[in-house]
Amino acid sequence: MHLPAPAPIDAPAVLAWYDRHARDLPWRISPTDRARGIRPDPYRVWLSEVMLQQTTVAAVKNYFLRFTSLWPTVFDLAAAPLDSVLKEWAGLGYYARARNLHACAQAVVRDHHGIFPQTSVGLQTLPGVGAYTSAAIAAICFDEPVAVLDGNLDRVLARYYALPVPVREAKDELRAALQASVPSRAGDFAQAMMDLGATICAPRAAVCMLCPIQPGCIATKAGDPTIYPLKAAKAERPIRKGHAYVMLDADGDVYLQSRPAKGLLGGMTEVPGSDWAATLPAPDYPAGGEWRHRGRVVHIFTHFRLELEVWSAEVEPDKLDGGWWGEARALKGEALPTLFRKVLAEAGLA
Repeated sequence: MHLPAPAPIDAPAVLAWYDRHARDLPWRISPTDRARGIRPDPYRVWLSEVMLQQTTVAAVKNYFLRFTSLWPTVFDLAAAPLDSVLKEWAGLGYYARARNLHACAQAVVRDHHGIFPQTSVGLQTLPGVGAYTSAAIAAICFDEPVAVLDGNLDRVLARYYALPVPVREAKDELRAALQASVPSRAGDFAQAMMDLGATICAPRAAVCMLCPIQPGCIATKAGDPTIYPLKAAKAERPIRKGHAYVMLDADGDVYLQSRPAKGLLGGMTEVPGSDWAATLPAPDYPAGGEWRHRGRVVHIFTHFRLELEVWSAEVEPDKLDGGWWGEARALKGEALPTLFRKVLAEAGLA
């Protein structure tokens, strides 16, 4: 047991604060409108929650607005080509989310007639919808009294209870403590707690004098809440190395290809390259030409650091197949993940 006798969160104080200070977000129904009976759209809440995984609100807003402009309903998204979805997702990272997003939209249309399940248990039957996302949708859209515990809430609760261990060692305890505090306005409470973590109880600062739960916060009483949550020891991130080959034809068009559908960056667009290994292999150019070393690109994935040597050359177009030639001026419209945009930039393109 890592928590003291867990004092419940003061839900009325949190909701009163939220009613005055709720963030204006494009996927959110304000507490005023919610009180008038306007219900959140599960499609928009689901889309926002998937986009916000491992990403910030600032990074997501424009993507969300573009997606909902192109595909305003789950029926529209389900009918869209996967390649179009991947192109619009490019730059958000964690690309399996985009594939799951498309598969989930199709499942909602195919199996549920376009209507999202209304319980966290039912929502978890959908592709790519796990415990957190299902709880968020069920609480926000349907007021299911379920704890919604995200990264912001991890921090808020770690400080509130002065958690003496890293969050991952007490996740179930934190969820149970939060669950005991969920009021009937479950959706507003969930969003209020998220807002607290994003604005008041932020990663590097805690504005305790403005916090509605400050009276019960153990870390505040101890003096410095920002020492929480305690950090877990990080394993050393391994390094992988490889080559990326940027091929151009006489007109300056760039040779592109699709990555395998499954695996890292699955289905996204890339330039040809070597395998990624612990030791840098010798370059093995995919076509004849005067190859020039253009530099090195470093990209950090969750579980490893990647270093790619970037090469470019003009080659004969008829020597290649399996990919396509893209105009340099149209590269922004390709489903290129950030890694390969870095590669093309290092080669003087994109």
